[in-house]
Amino acid sequence: MGKKTKVAIAIAAASAAAWAGTKALSKPEARPGKPALQSTRPIILAHRGGCQLEPEHTMLAFNRSAELGVDGFEIDIRLTKDEEILVFHDETVDRTTNGSGAVAALTLEDLQALNHGHHFQNLDGEYTYRDEQVAPVTLRELLTTFPDKLVNIDIKDSPDTYEGSLMPSKLWRLLEELEATERVVVTSFYSEQIDRFNLYAQNRVALGAGEAEVRNAFTTFTGQFGHLYHPKADVFQIPPKHNRFALDSPKFIQFLTNLNIPVHYWDVNDLVTMKRLTRLGATGIITGRPDLAKFLFDEA
Repeated sequence: MGKKTKVAIAIAAASAAAWAGTKALSKPEARPGKPALQSTRPIILAHRGGCQLEPEHTMLAFNRSAELGVDGFEIDIRLTKDEEILVFHDETVDRTTNGSGAVAALTLEDLQALNHGHHFQNLDGEYTYRDEQVAPVTLRELLTTFPDKLVNIDIKDSPDTYEGSLMPSKLWRLLEELEATERVVVTSFYSEQIDRFNLYAQNRVALGAGEAEVRNAFTTFTGQFGHLYHPKADVFQIPPKHNRFALDSPKFIQFLTNLNIPVHYWDVNDLVTMKRLTRLGATGIITGRPDLAKFLFDEA
């Protein structure tokens, strides 16, 4: 046996011993179920209100998706200058007003005074411009207009900004005031925002997984150290694929399911993929085409 072979065997033995040791010491606990996530069939959320049927984050979209029977909406939120929580994706309002500035630099009254035409991705996947007056939607308005809908709320303001530093507390107070804590999911790409929000919520609101949480779960799972993963999220909202990584493998879905973490896949806009993901174990679909997702209801 050569020297290199002996070294390789020694490294493999050490790795196996380390794996066995961590396996014995680490016992991940399943997340307690949250009322907002309980369902007997796949949950269908309209992405940004149903952004391939009507302009995103508008009452046109929310009303149309509600009429189609969705379970709820996936939305983004930003804070205005006068500290109103606006349902809006982009940092600036360029998309709708040809460069009127950042959401954080405008009051709600400023936004209401603008001509909100919309760049709109139609059913052919092409972006067109609809020059029509569409009022901005606040989170308060959305929650009170649709009291029976699940709302997945994505905090877009960075924790390093002034508005981002205020958002977790502002959001918590609004949810508490409207008694909406059990029908929302709060998430963000910024894991820090989720942690800050939970300082107020104290696990009374379902939490989504930030980018760091998803990376931690996927890395430990693929590295055979899944037993070291201790979840902080109640639900994963992820794309089927990210770069070269497939996040829709049945084993990864089962790994999360064993921890009582449902998996919702976002930006899924064709029925074939919707059916495939739900067969694999996905418990939620976030789609800009709720008209197609309706066919899943009939088969559930």
